[in-house]
Amino acid sequence: MSQQDQDIDGYFTTARTTARTGAVELPADSWTAYLVDHEDPMLTEVRGLTYREFTDRRREAPFLQGLLASWQALYEEPFTGVTADGTPRPDLYDLPAEPEPDPAPQAAAEALLALLDPGQRQALRHPVTAPQWRAWSNPEFVIHRVGLRLEELAEEQVAAVHGVLRASLSPEGHARVTGAMELNGVLGRLVDLPLVMNDRSYWFALYGTPDPLEPWGWQLFGHHVAVHFVSVGGRHVIAPVFLGGEPALTEDHPPLFAAREATALELAGSLDAAQRAAAVVYASVLDPAMPEGRVHPADERHVAGAFRDNRVVPYEGIPATELTPRQQALLREVAADCLALLKEPQRAAALALYDRHLPETRFAWYGATDGTQPFYLRLHSPVLLAELDHHAGVWLGNRLPARFHVHTTLRHPNGNDYGRALIDRWQQQEGERERGGRAAQRGGRPAS
Repeated sequence: MSQQDQDIDGYFTTARTTARTGAVELPADSWTAYLVDHEDPMLTEVRGLTYREFTDRRREAPFLQGLLASWQALYEEPFTGVTADGTPRPDLYDLPAEPEPDPAPQAAAEALLALLDPGQRQALRHPVTAPQWRAWSNPEFVIHRVGLRLEELAEEQVAAVHGVLRASLSPEGHARVTGAMELNGVLGRLVDLPLVMNDRSYWFALYGTPDPLEPWGWQLFGHHVAVHFVSVGGRHVIAPVFLGGEPALTEDHPPLFAAREATALELAGSLDAAQRAAAVVYASVLDPAMPEGRVHPADERHVAGAFRDNRVVPYEGIPATELTPRQQALLREVAADCLALLKEPQRAAALALYDRHLPETRFAWYGATDGTQPFYLRLHSPVLLAELDHHAGVWLGNRLPARFHVHTTLRHPNGNDYGRALIDRWQQQEGERERGGRAAQRGGRPAS
């Protein structure tokens, strides 16, 4: 094993973070060429373990102990939201003046609650601003147990959870989320670890009381899937979102992010020399010009994953105002795909907010712009931060990033992850209404 490819903890190596001169070429073979041998100790030593036993085993690794300690410290910080400079900007998000609530998510959540026993309902439910919102993670081992685990529920209860997902998400968003869950099951079968990775190895929790207007929401998270849905005052928020796959496609499952990648590559390939100089921040995903620590052993290049709720992410790349109208339209297509989990007209409202902040929006790219290399992209504005990153293998054997292992993130910067800015706005408006009502009562009393 070379100096660039030293073992970290038995599951991945330093190759994923070590700077390399020259291009990081894409593997010429299919992802199937990187299947780990079934008799590899990495698999045989954990084969047959339950997810609890596997988690206990993983936590023995010194590297992981340090990583979990750092994540726990981040989790315990008070929530402020992702920012560009450490100071959240106020008044970026507002509620509709004339809300048109969608009754479907509430009805589906109430149908789920009716199928649970008292102990399950207690485990499932949390206050609408509970810290457990921020306990999500995306590895296959468990960090925090929040809510109910799907594989431990009865069939009709699992069907009811999926009913909540279906009622809350757009059809294409539901297909993308369940597609990622199904690919997790495929991976579990490929490596013969179905007790660790399957299409039900996910946690589901409910926050607040389902209502047409009052704030409430739900959370789904596990390996390569984390979705947070909030309904407040007639507006839906779905953020943070983490979706990925290893592999991100099979013969039976089309690539999860094919459309987004194709649009992004069309945009990147259309840049002229001056635009490319501004947009391409690093020549490769392992560019030696990157500062120390820019590539993380677990997150690689993406900056908005689990436990990064308060991260300071400076703007990079080319301002959207320096793109042509056609290029701006392609960038908007990328944004629309990142927001695809929202039902209409919620997605239209989110895109209108994106449009409003187009002058402050930036597009950043790492790697070649012609599709010959793995790449990283970031779309960043005051109200949207979205990433797509190609990763090295964890359960597949590719030591370097490849396009068949994908992580994507979505955040609403400046405090609206978990719908928090809109919940605060709702509570402020409710307080104003209460004070106005009390003042009217006092003003209407006869003089004594």
